[in-house]
Amino acid sequence: MRQPIRKAILPVAGLGTRFLPATKAVPKEMLTVVDRPVVQHVVDEARAAGIEHIVFVTGRNKAVIEDHFDRQFELERTLQERGKTKELEQLDRDTPKAGTTSFTRQQLPLGLGHAVWCARDIIGDEPFALLLPDMLHMPKNGQGCLASMVEAYNETGGNLVAVYEVPDDQTHQYGIVGVGEEKAKGAKAITQMVEKPKAGTAPSNLAISGRYILQPAIFDLLAKQEKGAGNEIQLTDSMLKLKETDPFFAVRFDGSIYDCGSKIGFLMANVAYALSRPDIEGEFRAELNAILAGN
Repeated sequence: MRQPIRKAILPVAGLGTRFLPATKAVPKEMLTVVDRPVVQHVVDEARAAGIEHIVFVTGRNKAVIEDHFDRQFELERTLQERGKTKELEQLDRDTPKAGTTSFTRQQLPLGLGHAVWCARDIIGDEPFALLLPDMLHMPKNGQGCLASMVEAYNETGGNLVAVYEVPDDQTHQYGIVGVGEEKAKGAKAITQMVEKPKAGTAPSNLAISGRYILQPAIFDLLAKQEKGAGNEIQLTDSMLKLKETDPFFAVRFDGSIYDCGSKIGFLMANVAYALSRPDIEGEFRAELNAILAGN
């Protein structure tokens, strides 16, 4: 029987230099898409997939993320006294239950692989999910990206990555996978993994989208992993080593992906998520059309 995917890692230690000066005092993960911080959207996706415990790998000046996922009694009391029942219920739904979150520090900026390794003792000897909080996945069919991956994992086991199609002339900007036969609904065996292949050499146009399910053997590989590109410990390098002994599968995500680590991606996410909200879609669309019309 396969071990269930109960835990997830969210690496939130990045400096957010592409969003300065906004991120000088506010973590980039706490910038809002409509009325929810980016990191809250990703936590929502994880919880919808059945994740029971989320490990945040943080850095200096990120304490506000921990505060966000904590109870705030003064606020709750004020809302209660003012009869703000709807807002209270929303806070209760969004706040993780006691003991279901952990926070650990990545003291030095040594890359994604190092951030994952920092969570090793909390994850323990079980498979886990990894969600990059910059990447928002908006599904077309209502099922979140990680939920579809967990569904596939229950059939395939092994390691999984979410992928999506990118233009052929942009494959050199991404981690790209080559795929073989289908092993489960929507999941194909990965035959190759290449980080930012040279133009014209990519095995496909399927890019890794920032969602992973990994076996705990990755931790031992990361512990011995030498620094790679950017003088950082690269997760992809250890994944390639793990692939020599463990199968990897690609799950194609059916939906839209917004890179909230870039200004355009962040702005597009705000537009897309606002248009998906019945409570504001009509008024927002009218205002947006007026701006586009030059009024």
